[in-house]
Amino acid sequence: MSRIQLALSAAPLALFSLPAFADETPPEAPPTDTILVVGQTQKATSLDVRGLSVSLGQDQFDGVNARNVEDLMKYAPDFFVRTRYAGDSNGVPGFRGTHSTQSARSLVMVDGFVVSNFLGNSFSYAPKWGVVGPGEVEQFDVIYGPYSARYAGNSMGGVVNITTRSPERTEAFATVQAMAQPYKQYGTRDTYWGGSAEAGFGLRQKDGPWSLRLSGRYFRNTSHPMMYYGLTPSSGSGTAVTGAVVDAGQHIAGAPGTSTNPIFAAQSRAQITQDQAKLRIGYDSPSGVTGEVLVAYWHNLDSQTAPDCYLRDAGGNAVCDGQVSIDGKTYTASGANWSRTVRDELLSGAKIAAPLSDTVGVQASVSTYQILRSDGFTSKGYTAGQNDGAGTLARQGPTGWWTGDLSLTADLGAAQLSGGGAGNLYKTDVTNYTLSHWRSDEGAAFSTRTFGKTRTLAAWAELRVPLGAVTATLGARYEDWRAFDGGLARLDTSGAIVTNRYASRHATGFQPKASLEWAVDADTRVQLSLAKATRFPTVGELFQGSLNGDGSFNRDSFDPNLKPERSTDANLLVARQFGRVKLTGSVFWQRVKDTIFSFTGFNQNGVTTSSFKNIDVTRQYGLELIAEAHDVGVEGLSVDANAAWIDAITVRNDAAPAAEGVQFPRIPRWRLNGNVRYRVAEPVLVSLGVRYASRPNTDLFGTQRGDTYGYTSELFALDAKVTWSVTEQLRLSAGVDNITNDRAWVYHPYPQRSFLVEAGWRL
Repeated sequence: MSRIQLALSAAPLALFSLPAFADETPPEAPPTDTILVVGQTQKATSLDVRGLSVSLGQDQFDGVNARNVEDLMKYAPDFFVRTRYAGDSNGVPGFRGTHSTQSARSLVMVDGFVVSNFLGNSFSYAPKWGVVGPGEVEQFDVIYGPYSARYAGNSMGGVVNITTRSPERTEAFATVQAMAQPYKQYGTRDTYWGGSAEAGFGLRQKDGPWSLRLSGRYFRNTSHPMMYYGLTPSSGSGTAVTGAVVDAGQHIAGAPGTSTNPIFAAQSRAQITQDQAKLRIGYDSPSGVTGEVLVAYWHNLDSQTAPDCYLRDAGGNAVCDGQVSIDGKTYTASGANWSRTVRDELLSGAKIAAPLSDTVGVQASVSTYQILRSDGFTSKGYTAGQNDGAGTLARQGPTGWWTGDLSLTADLGAAQLSGGGAGNLYKTDVTNYTLSHWRSDEGAAFSTRTFGKTRTLAAWAELRVPLGAVTATLGARYEDWRAFDGGLARLDTSGAIVTNRYASRHATGFQPKASLEWAVDADTRVQLSLAKATRFPTVGELFQGSLNGDGSFNRDSFDPNLKPERSTDANLLVARQFGRVKLTGSVFWQRVKDTIFSFTGFNQNGVTTSSFKNIDVTRQYGLELIAEAHDVGVEGLSVDANAAWIDAITVRNDAAPAAEGVQFPRIPRWRLNGNVRYRVAEPVLVSLGVRYASRPNTDLFGTQRGDTYGYTSELFALDAKVTWSVTEQLRLSAGVDNITNDRAWVYHPYPQRSFLVEAGWRL
């Protein structure tokens, strides 16, 4: 039986959640019927929703093995987070046909405060999931596409908002987890362990407006290796060794599927330690004035100081550096570095909402995310790592971003008018140093520096008008973007620091939106949503060139005229309730002009480079079938599942014509997700989950397709969980992900079979 047949068998209904149709409403008090949710009574949300959306709550969370907060969304329709291991800081969300490194196409918020890292656009700029622990989440809202004028053009892929719990009374909770992953790949054989402890308490005034919530989490995990190192053919003689592993489909030196060079080592497993603390103060007065202050601190240590060296010399000693000889052939072993990265980050924000009259409300928010410290220490080779020899330091911070928003909502009889303004500022500053001893910054010598800023100012408005059984929503967003104060610095031939600055950039984007929703009857809704969106370049995409020896810009290392991405989008939904079953069919289409993507092709000077460039036109369309069922056939049985088919291609790419007509990389044709939950008895819940994605292209040209290291492969995972509510306060659970131990890759390996046990207490 094929994997897609197994996935369909595990999720017999292409079901999940009914999408969310939302009216434009004040953030703190939307109409109760604005979002059709997944098996829960949804908390009031400030999200303004058009097109497909889902809302995930405790009913769904109970069926998930959640090591980190992003795991709670793992069965959401046509959606994924690129999580390579528990504690991964590079977890980029992907919506429909969004590539798993296009991080700037998703807008992620915590309680309405932006945690999307728009300092760049790749796996290195994932949202800051770590500021939230899974135990404090009340709700996830996931919106697909840029159909609301309320959100920036970065919602071109979609929007995720995490709502944390607000105390309704005096309460407390504590959760402990233990996790294990037996792992086998090439010459690596090991079991990796981890665990976490999360706790918090909340207070609410009995006869007053104030509430307080304080929580914290300690997390520690050891990951499996993320990379494998291949030997490079050389000449001369070397140490005779054994133990190398050959994978005919391995990815070596940028040539997947063409090299048979032996693999000599695995990158060190990452020892991840994370500390998180959060304070949330709320204000909710009888007059309708509400407010919130949020402060979250996140410390992250990533230590990789034990590369797994497969080679052994005649004496049985590990060899990971230098010239080696295997069966009469000479190779060079290099790249198995040691590293240590330390980050301290802080999210702080405040928001307020108040009625100005019976029909007019105002909301305002401001927040900042500060990378107080980010130091990445790396050795220059295995021997230097082992002996505290030479290395490098990449130092970022203090840097980060600031966001602000002001909006008004007015009821005009049956119609509603809303609008407002927003702004953000993103700043990056990274300096690289050379070190004589890689573990310390003592005596660090300047090497290079990259710095720059972008800012966006926006104004938006939406009008919602009911016309009998049809509701029309018209909106528009205007954004003014500027990139400035950017530059590069390096050492010239005399050892002096030379700095050159980029010219300022300016662009604008007008983004109209329109939606028609038809309430056919009490159980059926049809919605057509149309939109345009503009996603401006990030700091990292713009300011990423190099300098020549005389200090001038290398004009072939970057594109000074990089254009914004501009999309045209459409989404048609048909939603129907059949008793205890909710079904939704969704058809979507998106055409993007000037897609920003890093690939090898001709740059603006006609020179072949590998850097961020504009792809003239990309296009995606697809079909989604989504639904939810409760107590159908068997009392206590809940089924959520979904199926999606996606066609995403490069239509025109003058810089690399060979990519035209090819399925866009890392976008599978098929995605199937599902979760079945059954309450065996009142205290016991059993759940089964399935995740499937067909094998996509690995590269832009469709020449790299494989199921091994260096490729993006097919994914098939069966998950299971058993939860026992011992008392109303005490809960125990045990689960396993990837039961069949399927080996899947997103260039790096995904987790193999993994186990999780958890105990939770709540007052």
